[in-house]
Order: sequence, then C-alpha cells, then structure tokens
Amino acid sequence: MTSAAELQPDIREHLQHLQVERRLAPRTLQLYTDAFERLQRLASAAPAVALRQAQPHHLRRWTAQLHGEGLAPRSIALILSAWRGLYRWWGREGLVAANPVDGVRAPKAPKPLPKALSVDDAVALADATADSSDGSSPALSARDQCMVELLYGCGLRVGELVALDLGAGAAAAGWIDLADASAHVLGKGSKRRSVPVGAPALKAVRDWLALRPGIAAPGETALFVSQRGTRLTASQVRSRLKRRAIAAGLPTHVHPHMLRHSFASHLLQSSGDLRAVQELLGHANITTTQVYTQLDFGHLSKVYDAAHPRARKR
Repeated sequence: MTSAAELQPDIREHLQHLQVERRLAPRTLQLYTDAFERLQRLASAAPAVALRQAQPHHLRRWTAQLHGEGLAPRSIALILSAWRGLYRWWGREGLVAANPVDGVRAPKAPKPLPKALSVDDAVALADATADSSDGSSPALSARDQCMVELLYGCGLRVGELVALDLGAGAAAAGWIDLADASAHVLGKGSKRRSVPVGAPALKAVRDWLALRPGIAAPGETALFVSQRGTRLTASQVRSRLKRRAIAAGLPTHVHPHMLRHSFASHLLQSSGDLRAVQELLGHANITTTQVYTQLDFGHLSKVYDAAHPRARKR
C-alpha cells in the first residue's frame, strides 16, 4: 500500500486538498494515493519526464504501460480520473498550461457474455413442478409454466411477456394467436414483431387459459395475472422464476433475460442462421445478435475439451 509520504510535495498538497476540501473517504484517498504513486513511477522511468511538463503522448504511453501490466480497464479509468483531477488542480493554480490527461481514455472493457442455460437445464425448468411449500396452486403452477415456455420458447423480453393481452385489439400491446401458433409483441422502439410458438408453449397457454378465469379480476385483459387478479409485473415474474429454478434444482440464479439468451443460443447452435435469430429477437442491428456466435463457440470449446483426445486437460 502506497504512503502519501512517498509522493512529491505538490502531489501531497493536492491529496490534502482532497481530504479537507473535498472530504473524500479514506478508501478513496488511498486509491488516489496509489494512482499518483503510479504516475510518479512512470514519469521517473527512463526517459524521465517532469510531471508538470508531461504531454498527452506521455500520458497515452503510461496508460498503455498500465494496460500492459495487466490492470483492468475499470482500474485504469479510475487512475486516469485521479490524474486528470491532479492536472486540473495544477491548472487552476497556474502550474500547468493545459491538462495532458484530457482526451486520454482507458481501454474499452470487454462486454461480458450473456449467460445462458444448458438445454437440459432449460427443459428441467420448463418441466419443474411447483414446490408446495410456497403455496402455489395448480393455477399458479400452470401460469408459471406458461411464462417459462414463452420466455424460452419464443425469446420474449419480460416486458413483452407481461404486456400480453388475451386477444388482439387496438389497445393490445401483444397477444398469442393460438390458431396461427404465433406471438405478436411490441418490442423496443415500439417495433412490432411476430414469432412462432411451439407445441409445448401452445399447450401451456391453453392449460393456463383454462384456469385463468378462477384468478383474474373481472374485466382484466392481461394474459398473465397475479393472485390478486391484476396484471403481473416484471418483478413478480422474476420472483416466480427464481422459485421455479430452485424447485427444478438448477445450480444457478435464473432470471427472465437468461431464458431469452438461452433461446437465442440454442437456436443458433442448432440452425447456424444468425439472420433468423436476429429477426426472432427483434434486434435492429445484427451486431447485437452476433454476441451469440461467441456463446456458440464457447459451447463448442467445452465439447472439444471434454471429448477430443488432443484436448488440453485442466
């Protein structure tokens, strides 16, 4: 851990300013101290540069060195923020003519891949029976199974799911056409799309519709309703899905969007048709859909590692 005493006097003065005037927390002050130690160390390495004479190209080189040392983009962004504040303070004091950190950016952090269930886990979730300890009635169990079938079988967003109504109409945001075996939803950007509904999902919808009148409030148009008879909310769907995943014995936390990811990943693994998956998901740009090609490659890598004689054993 870096001590402020190891820093040059004008940087220590800035830290004092941050502590007294800005009232930064001790943990934040320590992070800033570490950032300034790195700055001082990088500037003193050959060819040495006086900190107040540093130019943007120096800061870019030092940022690249931090990245080369293995620092994560988020950590580098925090360090640059501390450096930028130091030079800004020096500028107000008339000690530097310009801020050399302005325009210097941390490397982009890689976007985490969406998590998807395995096919076996997705099927287990759909086939799970309700845990009687949570007070689920047969109607609520049928409703929950229907929701899982539509989230996983159609790749719906949770907002699209809860917006489904009993039938088509001027005010309906979405509906299920049983005769045509299709779901019609209003997605992001108020864009409508239609997706096919498979046989298991159609059966689940019919089973739920047979029990829905015993729960729904009079005049309620929502396809999915709560115990109180009113339209189900997204948070309620998340809660019910979490319970169902526990009942199914799944080893991971399951949320509605994970089922959408699973739908896309499994469909791409089977078909290889990226354009079709884009259309079914309602993505405006295919680059959004391309993340699932990385998921697919990850699946293939796992199969290779587990089965191929030349795979590197960990």
